[in-house]
Formats: sequence, C-alpha cells, structure tokens
Amino acid sequence: MNPPGTVGTETRYGFNFFVHLSDRAAVLNGWRRSLLGFSLGVLAAGALPPAHGLPLLIPAFAGLLWLISAARSPWRATLSGWWFGFGHFLAACYWVSAALMTDPDKFTYLSVPAVIGLAAGLALFPALAALAVSVSRQSGFNRILLFAVAWTATEWLRGTILSGFPMNLIGTAWTVSEGMIQMAAVTGAYGLSFVTILAAGSFSLLAEPLQRGMAARNWRAPATMIIVLTTIWLGGTIRLSAQNPIPVKGVDLLIVQPNIPQKLKWREDTRKAALEKHMRMTHASMTNTVSHVIWPETAVPYNLSQDPSLADWLSTAVPKNGLLITGAIRRRGGEGSFQLWNSLHAVDSNGMIRLTYDKHHLVPFGEYMPLRSIMSFAKLTYGNIDFSSGPGTQTLEVPGLPPVSPLICYEAIFPGRVIYSEARPGWMLNITNDGWFGNTAGPYQHLQSARLRAVEEGLPLVRAANTGISAVIDPLGRYVGRLSLGTEGVLHAPLPSAIGRTPYAVMGDLTLIIMLIVSIGVVMFRVSYTTGYTKSSKFRSN
Repeated sequence: MNPPGTVGTETRYGFNFFVHLSDRAAVLNGWRRSLLGFSLGVLAAGALPPAHGLPLLIPAFAGLLWLISAARSPWRATLSGWWFGFGHFLAACYWVSAALMTDPDKFTYLSVPAVIGLAAGLALFPALAALAVSVSRQSGFNRILLFAVAWTATEWLRGTILSGFPMNLIGTAWTVSEGMIQMAAVTGAYGLSFVTILAAGSFSLLAEPLQRGMAARNWRAPATMIIVLTTIWLGGTIRLSAQNPIPVKGVDLLIVQPNIPQKLKWREDTRKAALEKHMRMTHASMTNTVSHVIWPETAVPYNLSQDPSLADWLSTAVPKNGLLITGAIRRRGGEGSFQLWNSLHAVDSNGMIRLTYDKHHLVPFGEYMPLRSIMSFAKLTYGNIDFSSGPGTQTLEVPGLPPVSPLICYEAIFPGRVIYSEARPGWMLNITNDGWFGNTAGPYQHLQSARLRAVEEGLPLVRAANTGISAVIDPLGRYVGRLSLGTEGVLHAPLPSAIGRTPYAVMGDLTLIIMLIVSIGVVMFRVSYTTGYTKSSKFRSN
C-alpha cells in the first residue's frame, strides 16, 4: 500500500487535507466503508430545507466520488452509492414517521420500519448512479461529469416511475436563494440538481495525483464551477429585478390556517368543532375588500357535495359575489358500495357548488393501499376505503379569478406535471394538510418543492395549509405573504399576475435531456481526444 499522499511514484502536492481524506476513503473496507458512505449521505441531507447547509454538499459528494473511484468492483461502487442514499434519505425523510404517530394505537409500531423501508428503496437510485459511473471506468473530470448526469437521470427516474416521489431533489437546496432558483425557469428543478452535483463533485479533483508544480491544475474545475454558479445567480438576480408582476385587479385573498392537530381533525367528537373554527376565523377576518376565501385540504370533514344544508351554512362565510374554496371529502354511492375522493370545492354566496376538482395523484399507503389483496391493513387516512383517483390535471374557470390549476397535497411536488398544458392557467392553488408531519422538516421541504413549480411554470402559487406553511408566491418564487409553521392565523394577500411561458413551461424536460446528452457528448469527445493524443505521442516516441 502506498503511503498517504502518494499514488505509485506520483506524489500529490498542495491539497494535503483532500489527499488525506481520499486516501482514507480508498483503504476502508467492510462496515467502515459502509459507515462512511452512510455518513456522507446524512451530511448531504443537511443541505436540504430547512437547514440549507449548502457547503456540506462538497465533502458529501467529493467523498462519495472517492469511494466510487476506489471501489475494486462495480458491485462495491454500487454498494457505496446505496449506503450513501440510505443515509441521505433516512435523514431527509425521517418526518414520514410522524404521520404514523398520529394514530398511535394503530400505526406507531410501523413508524421506524416505514422510514427504513422508504430510505432503503429510494437508496436504489443513488446506487444506480454509482454503478453507471463505475462501469464507465472514467477518471478525473470525465467521472464527475458522468456522475452529475447519472445522478440527475436517476433523480428524474425517482420522480417518474411507479407513482413517483420527487421530494428532496438536490436542487431544492438552492431555494434559500431567489436568484439561484431562477435557473428552474429554463431547466426545471432537475437542472438545478445537475449543476449542484457537478459543482460539489468538482472538489474531488483536489485529491487527484499530480506531479510537483502542477497542483494548481486541479483547481480549474472547482474554480470554473464557482464562476458558473455565480453567473447563474447574477442572471437570476437580473431576472428578478426586471420582473415585478402586478396584482390581479379586484382580487383580495383570505387564506385561513386553523392549525388543527391531526389527531383531532377526524374524531367524531371534535370534527364539528374543527369546522366551526374555520368559520369563526373567516368571519373574524372578513373585510369589505376580500373577494375569495381559501381553506386547506379536507377543511370540511363531511360530504359537502351531497349536503345542501352544509353548503348553505358555509355560504355565510363567502364574500358577496365571491367564493369559498375549500378541501372536502366527496362521496358517491350507498353504504354497500361507494367511492371516495379527496376533493376541492368552490361554494358561492348562495350555497351553490360552482366547481369541483378531485385529486388524481394519490399518496401510496396514505390514500390507497397498493396490492390491497396482499397488504390488507388500513391506510393512514381516515377510514378503510381507498380513495379514487380524479381524471388528472385540469384548468378550471373560477368566477372572479383567472383560470386555476388546483393541486391537492403533494401533487405540487412533481416538476412538469402540475398544469394542463392545453389550457394554461393564470395561477396554481395548492391546498394541503401538513399536520400529519408536525413540527418537522417535512412541511418546509413540501413548501420549497411547491415553490419551485411557480418558477418553472411562470405562474403564481397560492398555498393553504392546515398547520402551515401557507403562502402566496409570485411567478418568480418570491413570497408575497407567508404564515409560519404551527401557528393559527389568516393571510390577506393579492394574487400576483402570471408572466409569459418560461422555457421550461414550453419545452418541459427536453431542455434537461439536451443538457445531459451534451454532457455525455463532452465526455466522449474528451475520451476520443485523449486516446488520439496518447496514440500520437507513442507513435512519435517510436
């Protein structure tokens, strides 16, 4: 084994700290190697909302690349990627366990296995990225570029296959910067992930073997990526200063955040009181200027669509010539056979339901049980009957408002799948109940994922959340108003107007695909050039 700081007869100069770390990673085996991969994944999770520890991505992904490059076989590289992913998603998605603790008598015993199982499954995607890099047998900047391509491609797969789960994309770390997230208007959130991985991974080159006097060469890639990130930020800042969407005339929104604990929301002895709280808060905050009232997901815990007397009562909370937009459970059929939908209704001042939207992207194990014939235990949400899926994304005409794209709960986290492209809306409405997750990182991550959809589509986003975080966000991702997590309150806010279609709204993931293909082409060119140069040198020496 070579002493630290050496590879064969080449000595590494100038970056002893990075050399030491990479050498330590190279000699680790067994559980120590797995533990390092796991720890690096946990470290990377610290860059996500709400912590936003962006510098943590540098040691996390540089370390992972060192583990992959030092692996003696593709299998070991894949295993390193899996352990990284397992630690990452265990730390990033720990809040899933909170949902299982809202009904402790039924689900607490599942809280730990559920989080472990989720993290273990999601870890397959980083493992696949590590495998792709390992079998490519590339080194130096080629390896980093291929890793960024592979990681981004597997993030896209994670958000697409089966029911998809694009929560906590690495690019979400940049939601701490309004300027940086403007890139999502061109490439989407996945493109943000690509440049983030490329930048963080470039620092792994500081441990590459070099001869005396050549150490500065290894700074080229990190320095270039710092310039790239700075350019993206400057471009985003210029875009922000050039765009200032005006409010939609005649629209004054009243968003109610009742902060009702999840364990009380569906109890027979408390759900009427929960609905009455919505009414009291609305009446107490009503002004002559309010045009539309918005309540969160399932704010009405009854079958509103078939209860005219309930609709009449709710109409007393509707502004004159306005609407109350609320979440409710919709039921159709008798006791023997019926269907349930997680729905959004708009009620006018006469007690008429003017529009209905049914959630179409349901939460597995929460709103329906996959393979129910095998897994027959109850789902997490109220009752034992699976919810039915709605017809898909829709653009609905709303009296007194621009056309809207309704999104219920986590429907807002899917890049490129939040609007009906044939009829572009003027805004997006996300009603949700993050009370399931308590005071954890989950509601913050949910908000920031939804916020990126506003930038991608060039549309304002209005968000009403039971326990928070409710917000009005303009089409460039800036907050017009916001209520804190775990607080009771109302938000009076205008509705920002939409801006023109963004490149991402027009092209979708095609921009990302082009970016990844070009990156692969760059690697192929560099390999071809290097091979040709090596052959030419050998020919001249002979």
